[in-house]
Amino acid sequence: MAAPVEPLDFEGYGAVAKLLHWLIAALAVIVIGLGLAIPGAPRETAGREVLLTLHRSVGLSILAVMVFRVAWRWTHKPPPLPPDFPKLVALTAHLDQALLYVLFLVMPISGYVNAAAAGHTVSFFGIVSIPPLLAENVRLSQTADALHLAMQFFIYLGVGAHLAGALLHFIVAQHRIMERMLPQRRTQRRHDPA
Repeated sequence: MAAPVEPLDFEGYGAVAKLLHWLIAALAVIVIGLGLAIPGAPRETAGREVLLTLHRSVGLSILAVMVFRVAWRWTHKPPPLPPDFPKLVALTAHLDQALLYVLFLVMPISGYVNAAAAGHTVSFFGIVSIPPLLAENVRLSQTADALHLAMQFFIYLGVGAHLAGALLHFIVAQHRIMERMLPQRRTQRRHDPA
């Protein structure tokens, strides 16, 4: 018989915040995988166009979810950290989270600017076509592309720091802080034989 799960001695995130967090994480894994596959696909082929369409579509999905997430965060305060949580660690975590918010907003915008300034329409999963909302500008397109490519490394760094911090708290410090963002486990009840 499994031992009952002890309730958290501090408040966790709400269901919507958890859903948004894990949705962004899943979409990020997908968009990175697609982005890494694009250079291997020959130019002017249907396969490359499918990869580009999916990469751009998932990127726009991330942008939409992030805008909603920022609005949600603005109107719903996150739960406070435990009172004994180290201040410097908390500051580092907040800075990393702020960096990730900015990157996950700017990254898809730079991708769209790259395509739009090159005169390309962006298809959203083949359902809706978003016309270029910018005048064609080769220099702007190249700048947005360079920014888009460079920012991926900051995302890897930010996500890596986020994961490392969570695992350090869980494994080394043995805080249960990570459980604030995990699905809530139900307390198991012992069934007495009838």
